[in-house]
Amino acid sequence: MKKVNKSLLSARNIATLGVLLALVIVLQAFGGSFSIGAVTLNFSLIPIVLGALTLGPVAGAVLGFANGVVVLIQVIQGISPFYVLIWTYSPVVTTLICLLKTTIAGGVAGLVFRLIAKKNGYVATFVASALVPVINTALFVLGCLCMPDTINMMNADGVNIFVFICVGLVTFNFFIELAINLVVAPALHTVYRVVEKQFYAGKARRKGELQEENK
Repeated sequence: MKKVNKSLLSARNIATLGVLLALVIVLQAFGGSFSIGAVTLNFSLIPIVLGALTLGPVAGAVLGFANGVVVLIQVIQGISPFYVLIWTYSPVVTTLICLLKTTIAGGVAGLVFRLIAKKNGYVATFVASALVPVINTALFVLGCLCMPDTINMMNADGVNIFVFICVGLVTFNFFIELAINLVVAPALHTVYRVVEKQFYAGKARRKGELQEENK
């Protein structure tokens, strides 16, 4: 655990975490999600995945929590119609859903990536990329079902909330988010690794050149 903490607190990792944190906030607050009807597609999961892959479970959880805070603020402001509905029924459960679902998703994805990466880095990348939307959606659905009388709840259009969750969120919203994360997150992670290798190779080369000059 000490090695993990030291690694996370290095200047490079803090800078990377800061960039990803800014991306989470900007994407979630200003451009990372858009609505199709009552369904909201969330693209801010991508930097959470990247944080889990590049910096580990603690960073993934931190980025997930930041995402949850922004979502909660949006819920209180009444931006999402569905969240407004469940907020009306249970503010406490809605708050827990917002704060915990992406926090747990980011942390678990980072842990699983580290475990699987010891055997196969490519498989680990795709599994972790899939886990974030899977856990995010699963905890959201579970949280909604924990609300009193969820099965009988109806929205403004007279649609049963339980049916909407199963059809609108699980079948439509979830699979699109899953596809986006499986395509974009591994690609960006690969680019990050390539740039990182080039950076350290160039740094090592410059160090060698300086040593030669000083001889």
